[in-house]
Amino acid sequence: MTIVDLHRDDIKRGLAEGGILLIDVREAHEFEGGHIPGAVPHPLSTLDTTALAALIAEDGRRPVFSCMSGVRSVHALHAAQAAGIPVEAHYRGGFKDWAAAGEPIDS
Repeated sequence: MTIVDLHRDDIKRGLAEGGILLIDVREAHEFEGGHIPGAVPHPLSTLDTTALAALIAEDGRRPVFSCMSGVRSVHALHAAQAAGIPVEAHYRGGFKDWAAAGEPIDS
């Protein structure tokens, strides 16, 4: 299994340049309480690999998983890769790192 750890600067750059699809795998209530601008929700607890594969194929950007701190995003990577979905990157620090650095947050 391939895991690529991305850091805050990688995420900021990728979002600013429009090169990454940031997939937030936290629960819906967590996402609604605050998320990284541009992220799309896809909770790990109800992970639908068919819908995820379609989202990634349709979007065309590099998919990157994000969660609160980088744990659930690794679980999402395992599940996606086991289903044959071409995703290998996650935001290692997650929302905790983003918020602690004072980055903008959408709600």
